[in-house]
Amino acid sequence: MSDLILSVRNLRVVFPHRHGELVPIDDISFDIQRGEIIGFVGESGAGKSMTGAAIIGLIDPPGYIDRGEIWLGGERIDQQVSDPASRIRGKRISMVFQDPLTSLNPLRTIGDQLVETIQTHLMIGGDQARRKAIAGLEEVGIDPGRFGAYPHEFSGGMRQRVVIALALCAEPELIIADEPTTALDVSVQAQVLELLKRLCQERGASVMLITHDMGVIAETTDRVAVLYAGRLAEIGPTATLLTQPKHPYTRGLIASTPSVETGDINTKLFQIPGVMPRLDALPAGCRFHPRCEHVVARCKHEQPQLSAGTACFLYGDE
Repeated sequence: MSDLILSVRNLRVVFPHRHGELVPIDDISFDIQRGEIIGFVGESGAGKSMTGAAIIGLIDPPGYIDRGEIWLGGERIDQQVSDPASRIRGKRISMVFQDPLTSLNPLRTIGDQLVETIQTHLMIGGDQARRKAIAGLEEVGIDPGRFGAYPHEFSGGMRQRVVIALALCAEPELIIADEPTTALDVSVQAQVLELLKRLCQERGASVMLITHDMGVIAETTDRVAVLYAGRLAEIGPTATLLTQPKHPYTRGLIASTPSVETGDINTKLFQIPGVMPRLDALPAGCRFHPRCEHVVARCKHEQPQLSAGTACFLYGDE
């Protein structure tokens, strides 16, 4: 059996615009291995969530996949997953959203929602589905006695655990976790991330973790992909990328992350100059060049391609 779960090739997403088109994802390629946790990091507007939405088929019209291929376990899915009756979404690929309340029906108990999800994807009887739902709650640390409780009766961290149970109950191959801990306090955030890691190790599932937090990336992921304005800036093993970052944008993200190791509360954080460009005002050449301290003439008119894990002319000839 191949260890490759997901393969994305030259993905391009387009939203028609009255003055042309907006391209939030432009020529992105990457792979995800079985049991791997890969992080996608970047500022707001980098294209992280849009990449996840494209994979699971949740791009809102009039947006569409203009070009590229998405393969799941050797089967091409980019032409299937947007179908409302898709057997991919929820079954083979699940999603954990930032706000658990968007994933839970406030008028139904969590037990009912778990049972419904299990029966939809696994086609098993009610009693068996109920037993599986209770086991799923226990697995994420929720008291089975709360099977009949409603979402508003749980704390934010517990609701996120319920959503993780929902995502895992159909035994998916890939989980896309979109900022799953942003609304949680630090201690609960650590518990949720540890839960995701443990469950994926036990089940052999893979995780695409979307975040803007380099600390979460460092603690949780095996590999990391850095996105900027819809393109991959850098991708590689987490330990290597955090200690030996190449792309100036990656270095800027790491330098702007607070550290408790120095012990100096007066240390001024680095700030990347400028802001992420709007989709209707993307610069020519390298999209990062207006903010880059290493910019040269070539960067202003030529788009660097990903080479040896980095899309930067400083390293393109290695």
